[in-house]
Amino acid sequence: MQNVVLITGASSGIGKSIGEYLAKLNYKVYGTSRNPKQSELNGIHFLKLDITDLESTQTAIGSIISKEKKIDFLINNAGVGISGPLEEIPEEEQKKIFNTNYFGPIRVINTVLPHMRARQSGFIINITSIAGHMGLPFRGFYSASKGALELTTEAYRMELKAFGIKMTNVAPGDFATNIAASRYHAPIKENSPYREVYERSLKLMDAHVDEGKDPNLIAKSIYGIMQKSNPKIHYKVGDFTQKISVFLKHILPDKVFENLLLKHYKL
Repeated sequence: MQNVVLITGASSGIGKSIGEYLAKLNYKVYGTSRNPKQSELNGIHFLKLDITDLESTQTAIGSIISKEKKIDFLINNAGVGISGPLEEIPEEEQKKIFNTNYFGPIRVINTVLPHMRARQSGFIINITSIAGHMGLPFRGFYSASKGALELTTEAYRMELKAFGIKMTNVAPGDFATNIAASRYHAPIKENSPYREVYERSLKLMDAHVDEGKDPNLIAKSIYGIMQKSNPKIHYKVGDFTQKISVFLKHILPDKVFENLLLKHYKL
């Protein structure tokens, strides 16, 4: 019997790569999008789902359960980027990023959990970010939203242990996706005290994504993690410099690590 996988945000980027890779390995893959352009493509069966809306979430997951009677794996991938000086990002955009990157995955998790608990089985993988392990300049709200999901996963794991449900975080570094193009950018204001340094940092961020790794590499990593009977709490996937940065964050004095970031971002 095929394992059933639900991947949010599967129409492009990392989610698309994971879905297509798993479909080739004979998983039954359901992928979500706010506005799917087709019902099936490259082995991914698409559903309309807006993770910021509870009714939309319940309807999509209900349709999978009705047809398949189970969801074996949930991969919470849907998310958006945001950049800008913390002082200048409108409050509305601050709330949007958390509604998508934090509360959205939790809506999906809490909708799936009763079905997994009934079967005493299930594996939930939350795609976070290496940025969620540190406060990055001009990406503060993105770091915060992903970091919040990392910590919440730690709590979920302990609460779900008695029900046979596994959960883990996978934090990617920079991969070549369209996240830079779809990211919310606070406008570069001519009279802003941050104008020059923000403009320079924005170009650096976009260059990191453009030079990022092939998202198929993370698809292979996700598949490997799915085979774990006792997964770790946190996984990092990216180049050596990005992964080692998380290690350094934990062992270096705070100000030493801060100075490394300041140098890296030319601040």
